[in-house]
Formats: sequence, C-alpha cells, structure tokens
Amino acid sequence: MDYKKAGVDISAGEEFVRMIKPQVRQTFTPGVITDIGAFGGFFLPDFSQYKKPVLVSSIDGVGTKLKIAIELGRYDTVGSCLVNHCVNDILVCGAKPLFFLDYYACGKLTPEIAASVVTGMVNACRENGCALIGGETAEMPGLYQEKDFDLAGSIVGVVDHEKIINGNAVREGDVLIGLPSTGLHTNGYSLARKVLDGRMHNTFPGLEGTVGEALLKVHRSYLPVIEPFFGSPDIRGLSHITGGGLMGNTMRIVPEGLTLDVEWNSWPEPAIFGIIRREGQVPEEDMRRTFNLGVGLVMIVEKNAVERVLSRLKSQGENAYIIGKVSRIS
Repeated sequence: MDYKKAGVDISAGEEFVRMIKPQVRQTFTPGVITDIGAFGGFFLPDFSQYKKPVLVSSIDGVGTKLKIAIELGRYDTVGSCLVNHCVNDILVCGAKPLFFLDYYACGKLTPEIAASVVTGMVNACRENGCALIGGETAEMPGLYQEKDFDLAGSIVGVVDHEKIINGNAVREGDVLIGLPSTGLHTNGYSLARKVLDGRMHNTFPGLEGTVGEALLKVHRSYLPVIEPFFGSPDIRGLSHITGGGLMGNTMRIVPEGLTLDVEWNSWPEPAIFGIIRREGQVPEEDMRRTFNLGVGLVMIVEKNAVERVLSRLKSQGENAYIIGKVSRIS
C-alpha cells in the first residue's frame, strides 16, 4: 500500500502545477512579489492614490453549475464564473480587485481538467486586472466521486474609505437601473438541473444553442461598466443579484423603513428562464427568489441623475433598464 494506491497521486499534482505556472504568471500585476508554489502569496500594494484605503474581501463558489460542466466535459467557463462572481461581490462595495486565490478539490486529480478550470480563472483575472497569486489543490478520494470536483475562490480588493458604497445614501424616490445578466450566472442550478435533467443537449424555441450551452454561459463581470461611476454621488447603492434574487439581494442595502417597487416586466428575460418556468411549472415566487431573471446587477440612482447615468451607460455600449424605484413602507 502506498499513497497513490490509496487514491492520492502526488505526481499528478506536481504535473498540474507545472502546467498552470505559465498561465498564472500572465495574471501577475506589479504588486505580486512571489511565484506560484510558495507557502503563501505575497502582494505589495500601492495605496498612494488612496487617502484612507480599506481592504474588502469576499469568498464564494459556483455551486452545482459544476455538475453541468462535468456532464458536458467543458471546464473553462466555471473558472471564469468563479472569479467574476467574486469581483462583482466587492465591486458593489466600490472596491477594485487586487488579488485572487482558489481552492480546487476533487476525487481524482486529472491535470488536464484542472488546468482547463484554471485557464478560465486566468482569463477572468486578466480581464479584471486581478492577480491570481495562489491556491490549493486537494485530491480527496472517498469524499468526492472520481469525476467530481468542487471550486471556491477568495478575493481581496481596495476602496477609499470615503468612497465605500454600502447603501447608506439610498433615499425614497431613488430609481433602480438593471444591467443584464448572461443567464443564470452561478445561482439556481440545483433547481435548473432538476427541471432540465437529461436535456442538456436539447434545443428550445428562442434559445441560442443547447440547454447545456445556455447554462454554462460565463457569469459576467460588471467591473468595466461600473468602475467609471466609482465616487459619483449619482450612485446611491449597488447590488449583485445572486442567490435570493433581485429583491433579496437589493434589500440588503436598503435602509430600514424603505422598500423596492420592482416592475418585473420592464426588461427582456433570457429564454432559459422561461424554459425552466414552463418545463418545471415553477411558481413565479420561486423564480424570483431563486434566479436573477436577466438582471445581474442593480444600480440605485438618484432620481435627478437617471438620464445622465443611462446616457453614460449607453456610451459604454451597455444595455440598461429602469426597473423600479425605492419607496417608503406604508
């Protein structure tokens, strides 16, 4: 008996690290001062442009979207989803990402599959100006089935203290502007898989490509769209629409005594949501609590600034929709 016979292949782990090193180095920003493989990732930040820098951190995963990636044998998109999800979570606080770390756990390490996942992370880190400075790869036979793997990531960013966005500025009459999602992003997949089990290769009217392709679309990053608004008094609050839906997430930043009046038919809903609703006969309340329904990020905007904000978004090539307002609880 040896470690490999027990189910853990150290050589495969070493091969995996060898494969990903050149890719990961492509994400390194000037603050990175160690290479991949050290016991810790070192980052020397430049805070010269900040008056009072505040570090903002978040950790998340991509849920059972991984089961669809495994079923279809396509692994690159989930890595990008993980990074972008974490970027968005700190973005809505007003923070820019500095560095990212990942955790990859599996039943049996296949270096090529793991490297494909990391390729997705690398692509998203480069697009977001975020350094991938380290990670952990765990091969755990007995805890995971041989083909199964799990994925999590943590991110650290920075925001100037006076520019933190936390919803404290939200007032009655503010307007909700929704930015479109690319699909489910990384939430609601347990329900979607239950409804669409066995039909990943099917097509439906109105759907571009197959069901599986629609479900594996990358969770988009809103950083390029939102960063130009950092520090603007026009923006009262930002909400990343994840598990809990539009209401559940946006109410997290709405002060006590206020609520949201959402116009649910005011934006185009991607076809995949209608398919899930119909095929599973899912109640509308569950749809709204489980999925983003086509709005991945909500901007809460001062009512007199709405046209200015919409014009700026349009100049950036971004579709945006007025989807409701903030009102007082009667």
